[in-house]
Amino acid sequence: MVVNTTIMALLLGWTLDLILGDPVWLPHPVVWFGRMIGWGEHRLNHGSRRMAKGAVLAISLIALVFGLWWLVRWLVANPWVLLALDAIMVFYCLAGTTLIREVREVFLALDRSLDEGRHQVARIVGRDTSQLTAQEVRTAALETLAENLSDGVIAPLFWFALLGTPGMLAYKMVNTLDSMIGYRTERYRQFGCWAARIDDVANYIPARLTALLMVLASGRLSLISFVWRNGRRHASPNSGYPEAALAGALDCRFGGPHYYFGELFDKPYIGENDRPLATADMKTAVRINRTAEILMVIIVAATLII
Repeated sequence: MVVNTTIMALLLGWTLDLILGDPVWLPHPVVWFGRMIGWGEHRLNHGSRRMAKGAVLAISLIALVFGLWWLVRWLVANPWVLLALDAIMVFYCLAGTTLIREVREVFLALDRSLDEGRHQVARIVGRDTSQLTAQEVRTAALETLAENLSDGVIAPLFWFALLGTPGMLAYKMVNTLDSMIGYRTERYRQFGCWAARIDDVANYIPARLTALLMVLASGRLSLISFVWRNGRRHASPNSGYPEAALAGALDCRFGGPHYYFGELFDKPYIGENDRPLATADMKTAVRINRTAEILMVIIVAATLII
């Protein structure tokens, strides 16, 4: 009964994400996570021992989210109520549909004007977009599509398979911590160090699994060597692998220097072919993402049956 309802929760939550994405009118746990992180960062990120303070904040919030949701599930006696709650959490923790919608909007906005494209891509990337060229806007959108397939779909499903919805929610807190304070800027270098390292550990296997699924989705197993060679070029120990998989599938080049919070970060290039990107490339990337997502759902469902 437990396994069956867990699979049902997975499929229901995933279907809701396919249909709805993240409606702007619906309260989202990640927004609450962000407020908790912002509250803690405002009060702790000053003075001495910033690294220790950041570690306490990160570990406490991750444990809090996992523990609270585990307690909620333990208190629910009715398996069908539990099924509904788990399905809702799966829906909240997946971001595949919203990500694809946002990337499509970037390309549509860019067709209208460069300024609109820059404004639209700023919704999904952390870098400064004010001076990006049209090619750089398209590249940024596709890099984000690849990276966030791991962060927004494959990794949450991976942790769901291991630890259920409490693990899935804890992972979302890990990812939100990294996206808010896990930067190597003057403000966050010490305070966000633990958040960034925890995120690296949590995404180590999912990032590589994402790249493998993308290679399978592309139908070109020969890309495995390309991904292995280029994935290690990224400044992040994880992000380079899904980006390399998409760069290989599209025969294009990602990476290069970008500004974050006014500071220049010179990222290594992934791939060699610096060709112009077009809407057709976005459509191919979306197809690969969706196929990889479906493969992951099948894998997770299969592991829950075993």
